Amino acid sequence: PPAQDKVAGMSGPGMGPHGGPIEKKQLEGVKKVIAVASGKGGVGKSTIASNLAIGLQQLGFSVGLLDADVYGPSVQKMMNVHSRPIVDAEKRIVPVNSYGVKCISMGMLVDPEEAMIWRGPMVMSAVRQFLQQTRWLGTDYLIVDLPPGTGDAQLTLIQAVEIHGAVIVTTPQDVALADAVRGITMFNKLDVPLLGLVENMAYYQLPDGTRDYVFGEG
Repeated sequence: PPAQDKVAGMSGPGMGPHGGPIEKKQLEGVKKVIAVASGKGGVGKSTIASNLAIGLQQLGFSVGLLDADVYGPSVQKMMNVHSRPIVDAEKRIVPVNSYGVKCISMGMLVDPEEAMIWRGPMVMSAVRQFLQQTRWLGTDYLIVDLPPGTGDAQLTLIQAVEIHGAVIVTTPQDVALADAVRGITMFNKLDVPLLGLVENMAYYQLPDGTRDYVFGEG
């Protein structure tokens, strides 16, 4: 609706959700950028993103994994990273290689107990830096683990680079599904192709092999 566009600051063609110009740039050395998103937290989005990255690497592709969740980073835990990225002679961030995947996350740069008490513009700046000032050379697929919701990090990513597809992760609960629908709507409005929806935690398999659909089915 026009009212929503006005609130979001979408003031015309070529303008971003915050009123600034959309300046999408092809990431140097990256063929495809895939976003993994969810409407609600705690549905296993980072687990799916990490396994998607590992799966593509095992198929023989060169893969990068970018953790765009500045407030609640978890890729460093998922990928068992205990070292910090370095900066090369060109002042580009060199991602940490783990299980054959190039990884970068705010969790590699700050202490585990430290809280990122940042306003939106600082989050947007960090995401842009991870995207555009990291050495992703020779990457077939860059998997971007987005924070839950439809906020600054998502808009920054979509404004900054061409997204070749998005994967939505949800669990079967009505609350999670309602938020997933909002995420799908966001990607549709911003012309990002939806690759599919992952229903995570669909069931719990009991020792006898039967399935208990804890959160509902279908």
